[in-house]
Amino acid sequence: MLKGQTSINVEYDYEDQAVGKYDRESDYIAERKAKYNADEAGRGDHWAEEWVNDRGNLYQPKFEELLTDRTGWKISQDAQYTIILKTLKTEPGFNVGIMRQPAFIDSEAIIVETANKENIVCRISMLKAPGQDAMGYDYSTGPRIAEAYAKTGKSLGAMIQKSTK
Repeated sequence: MLKGQTSINVEYDYEDQAVGKYDRESDYIAERKAKYNADEAGRGDHWAEEWVNDRGNLYQPKFEELLTDRTGWKISQDAQYTIILKTLKTEPGFNVGIMRQPAFIDSEAIIVETANKENIVCRISMLKAPGQDAMGYDYSTGPRIAEAYAKTGKSLGAMIQKSTK
């Protein structure tokens, strides 16, 4: 069905994702926000805002860049098909200089008809897509997690490219 397509629409679903050891993202955010605010007034509020803003500022552009690089498609809301990228779990990882753990995401790409999203063309699960900066400068969560979305876009794009040839 995707053979011959030149564009794709992309939507993102972060609802009901687990984060780290937390089954619910809201619990993770509440704990981190309280901890940072206890250290410095307002720091947790700023962190929580950045946590959400990183989606549109970092994760989604990385995913789309690598997806389109592999498929040759353009991102368009008018495309016949839509990829709904549902994030199931985010492991933020850490980097404290002498020790680090890469981030990763578990996700599901649900490809649907744009005009009728109930018509699912396929589902592709992608587990443990790793994310870290190769040079080791990923001290904040945003860039690490963004690399996990880049890996997801690259892998999904390669899979689509292979299956549509």
